[in-house]
Amino acid sequence: MKQHHHDPMAERLQAARAGGDWPLLIRLCRQALRKNGRHQMAHRLLGFALGQKGEVDAALQAFGRAAVLYPHDAELLINHANLLVGQERPREALPLLEEVVRLRPERSVCWMKLAQCCYPINLHQRGYEASEHALRCAVDDLERVNALTQRAIHRRELGQIREAVQDCTEAIALAPQFAANHSNRLLFMLADPETSPQALTAAAREFGNTFEPQFKPHWPSYEERRGDPWRRLKVGFISPDFRKHAVMCFAEGILAQLDRRQFEVYGFYTYPQDDNVTERVRCHVDHFIRLHDQDEEQRALTIRRHAIDILVDMSGHTGHHSLLTLARKPAPVQATFIGFVATTGLTAIDYYLTDEVINPPGADALFTETLFRLPTYLTSYRAHSRNPLWRYQPRYAVQPTPALRNGFVTYGSCNNLGKLTDDVLTLWGEILQRTPAARLLIEGKGFEKPEFAADYKDRCAKLGIDVQRLMLVPLDTDRQYLAYHDIDIALDPFPLTGGTTTLDTLWMGVPLVSMEGSSSPARISTEALTYLGRSQWLAKTRDEYLALAIGFAADIEQLNALRLSLRDEVERSPLMRDDIVCPHWADALRTMWLRWQAGLEHPDDAQAQERAVAAWLAACPAHLRTPPVPRVGLPDGAELALPQAHARLQELVERALARDTGKDCAQAPLKMDQCWRSVTEFAELVLSAVPNDPVALACLAEVEHAHGQTEFAVTYLRYATKAMAL
Repeated sequence: MKQHHHDPMAERLQAARAGGDWPLLIRLCRQALRKNGRHQMAHRLLGFALGQKGEVDAALQAFGRAAVLYPHDAELLINHANLLVGQERPREALPLLEEVVRLRPERSVCWMKLAQCCYPINLHQRGYEASEHALRCAVDDLERVNALTQRAIHRRELGQIREAVQDCTEAIALAPQFAANHSNRLLFMLADPETSPQALTAAAREFGNTFEPQFKPHWPSYEERRGDPWRRLKVGFISPDFRKHAVMCFAEGILAQLDRRQFEVYGFYTYPQDDNVTERVRCHVDHFIRLHDQDEEQRALTIRRHAIDILVDMSGHTGHHSLLTLARKPAPVQATFIGFVATTGLTAIDYYLTDEVINPPGADALFTETLFRLPTYLTSYRAHSRNPLWRYQPRYAVQPTPALRNGFVTYGSCNNLGKLTDDVLTLWGEILQRTPAARLLIEGKGFEKPEFAADYKDRCAKLGIDVQRLMLVPLDTDRQYLAYHDIDIALDPFPLTGGTTTLDTLWMGVPLVSMEGSSSPARISTEALTYLGRSQWLAKTRDEYLALAIGFAADIEQLNALRLSLRDEVERSPLMRDDIVCPHWADALRTMWLRWQAGLEHPDDAQAQERAVAAWLAACPAHLRTPPVPRVGLPDGAELALPQAHARLQELVERALARDTGKDCAQAPLKMDQCWRSVTEFAELVLSAVPNDPVALACLAEVEHAHGQTEFAVTYLRYATKAMAL
């Protein structure tokens, strides 16, 4: 009979892992591997322990070495894949997890991890199939909940909104303390035509009632913060989206230009990866603090240590949110805006920042927060948030309406496919029936996969859309905005209308047909079109929607004239004006602070509180009654007033020109030397803080001229001239 060799090191390794002592586990793994370079358990656990300790590069190297020896070890593979997924590297994790489910097809957790990996890389059909396997293999409630979670998020992307909501509800019933399913359900309910505003609020309150009571008795009073009502306040913005994300199309102007005479701005970043947008945010804020490697309790303690006066949440129930941090009340005044267009359900959040259009009178009962309505558009849209200089490239200039070259009208949508419910697609099919020569273009994730595109066409055909007139365009973020060159008239989904997509559409000169909604999720486009002064593009009924869409197509020359003038109209409107929205933001934040202070001084006396706030506002210091000078934040944490930034730009240009003395510009090498690169980089920094700044644009024209790029030089000069005329 074969005797099993007793391995005391394995017992020590297991004990260290069970105790969560990662430094000890790392030492033991390395000790074991020095004695036996093929020690299987040590190879499994070394990368895992290094990852738990935050030593990601060392962990990946350890997993790489182990994979050479044990390429078919399921536990090793899943540990490696977990680390990659946690570092937002799902494409690298995918083949590892496909091997894991081949090795362990009976294990629910393996299928669940595969489904989780598929989501960020848009493999939603594969993710859905994996979640179905996970559900069939589940042996307990935890495995069932995890499988339902994954099935729900993939169903939403496949257009199965109602089923996704049901999966979340079932998961909540099994494990109400799993916050992700509450947030997912709320997100999916936004796009569900069967969900009433009251039902959405009830689900949000269920979230709040589940998670908030345990923290409420421990909320600090912050009594020590009382004092000068006009002192400079510390305002923190907390978000996972300080990166290439739709939120930054709207938040960047506020971060960059909020009045620094009144506020010291902190950015609390909760996502593990950086990009070029992250680097811009680091310049815009006064302090940039990473929280991605902290749990909710640690995040709350970090915010308290920085003595933040007003904490502004920017995600609501969207991905990687920090609502359980805010539930701990880490700042005396807390507000939320932009990320989620409905209540969070938390009473720890004092205010929901909004405006008078998206949440008109009567909407207050739908929120656990107090609505603070700005008298203008809530944010300031930035086109090309990913790459600010792209907005000036000729290929993104508004082009004539494509019907002039095609001979037919193209309707189109570039919205998230999850918003395109059967009801929406059916109405769009009716529009095509009433305009027999027209086409319908839909841009979306997954259409590059033939099987997904074929399934989508089958769905559209069943809903009455002639698929011979349907164009499915794969979503490609590198080609963002270019799809609008092929759309004459944009069609907005409902009840959850376009958000960023609506502003992208209008900025590209494409008129939009939208449905006026009765609650905030249904009024996102209503808000944009109202502040643009184009509320006539809002339909109240399906028949009005149909009539508007057909009416736009009736006169192509008029449609073209509208298209060619629409961008200027958008840029002049409150939709893209930091100078309009930032003063209102300053007023809002100061008023919130004064109300909090008045509440401490006059508890339970609302009239006395109102009188105190009014008196403090009337006593606004004189130096704050004039608009602040626009500012440009620098990578080293310093900042320049805009005139100082202009002076630095001029110095950089003069230095570059001096180096080029005697050179023939037309024969200048294509490779840019460091002097000209410095001009470009600093001009981009200025334009990310102050879009359309004419001095920065003129300096970029100098750069292009020096390198023989006449077309780009003329383009920048044209934009500079236009900006000076505004």
